[in-house]
Amino acid sequence: MAENNKTAKLNIDGSDYELPILSPTGGPDVIDIRKLYAQAGVFTYDPGFTSTASCDSTITYIDGDKGELLHRGYPIDQLAEQSNYLEVCYLLMHGELPSKDEYEKFVNTITNHTMIHEQMHHFFRGFRRDAHPMATMVGVVGAMSAFYHDSTDIADPRQREIASHRLIAKMPTIAAMAYKYSIGQPFVYPRNDLSYAANFLHMCFAVPADEYKVDPILARAMDRIFTLHADHEQNASTSTVRLASSSGANPFACIAAGIACLWGPAHGGANQACLEMLREIGSVDRIPEFIERAKDKNDPFRLMGFGHRVYKNFDPRAKVMKQSADEVLDLLGIEDNPTLQVAKELERIALEDPYFKEKKLYPNVDFYSGIILDAMGFPTSMFTPIFALARTVGWISQWSEQLADPQLKIGRPRQLYLGEMARDYTPLEER
Repeated sequence: MAENNKTAKLNIDGSDYELPILSPTGGPDVIDIRKLYAQAGVFTYDPGFTSTASCDSTITYIDGDKGELLHRGYPIDQLAEQSNYLEVCYLLMHGELPSKDEYEKFVNTITNHTMIHEQMHHFFRGFRRDAHPMATMVGVVGAMSAFYHDSTDIADPRQREIASHRLIAKMPTIAAMAYKYSIGQPFVYPRNDLSYAANFLHMCFAVPADEYKVDPILARAMDRIFTLHADHEQNASTSTVRLASSSGANPFACIAAGIACLWGPAHGGANQACLEMLREIGSVDRIPEFIERAKDKNDPFRLMGFGHRVYKNFDPRAKVMKQSADEVLDLLGIEDNPTLQVAKELERIALEDPYFKEKKLYPNVDFYSGIILDAMGFPTSMFTPIFALARTVGWISQWSEQLADPQLKIGRPRQLYLGEMARDYTPLEER
């Protein structure tokens, strides 16, 4: 981001103030208000930070009007179709695609650090059997700082790198263990002979009594889910990680904070909400009823999995996710599933109905990812943990970038105070 010759002029009570305008490599110009309070004694007011840039970044760029998502300049559809998750991890962390040697070394490093400390198994058993896997993940990831003391010094670049590798490597193991614990099955240890995605599926669905072979189509679909969710700019959970990091918190605490934020149904729980909506509709013959409700401004019902807050066009991730959904459903042969039938009919309507076209309510990535995960056999309680697993590299990349930023300051938003001003305390007996 660089200054240009343009400035914004602000007049307050007859006094003029000039604010620099910064130009990014992509997206709208940004008015620099860092000195506004010192010069004019006023703050800006922006609930939800929808018009505020909280940082500068070189990692991910989104153009919601065009339906464009770039990771370090590479379009997400190209990465999802031609690359794989671990290569995208390297790209997000280092800024460039790896050479063959760099890629092999990185994959080897991640593959050989997938086991968690054996004593952490006891930590899982401290949770109730019916604990939500996200609750377990928040606790276990936060507790990693108690087990890996040699990678908590954020001032040491080497320790930051070790922590980053550990989190990427161990998150599938932690997520799979959270799942196994929730269904009462024994933990399955990671295997170094499997790919990142295949290893996760194996840890989730293998049992000691039987051999489990991961179908390559399912592994590829899971890898795409990871890739398509790897990073998404300054969303709520990423901003949470950055805010926690600004205080100097250790990496494991910062990522645990991100997981906690992602748990919210307005953020990471969207694909779960979408699948629950499809089940609520129940059958194809009830779709017109729900379509009419969605079009009724006086009805609070909303179709989940359609449209996006950022993308005002087609979600660029949805096209690739739809392809994976078709491949998985064809492989598993579950065309007669009522939920799937509802989903396909809703998809057809959304792509043909003038109302949906006008409002640009296209199926988004959550619509298809929930269908895929359900078809694979995951309960809805695992949808958000899988999202957290995939987003870990994005959080880590943003965390690393922020720590290297010479402008780093502890996050401290201002407020528009509307409460009572100073008043005298009244003793209890006089009230």
